[in-house]
Amino acid sequence: MPLQKGWRDLDRTTVASAPDRPGVYELGDADGTVLAVESGVLRDELKSALAYGDGERVRWEETHTLEQAAELAVDHRERLGDH
Repeated sequence: MPLQKGWRDLDRTTVASAPDRPGVYELGDADGTVLAVESGVLRDELKSALAYGDGERVRWEETHTLEQAAELAVDHRERLGDH
């Protein structure tokens, strides 16, 4: 099951608006196909994804801890069949 948030363009404005908190995020292509599910401190992670061109779109969900983010990412990957 994908994250419930809507897609945003992965650009500098989106990265600047990302919270400096732990979370899980999905990177997608222009059509909204999920390319990767990752976790970490959202703003830092999205800066890297933007710099490396890892996707065109992004959506995320904040969590309370990095551990919770990592567990949620594993759950999402399993649902997508990317274990």
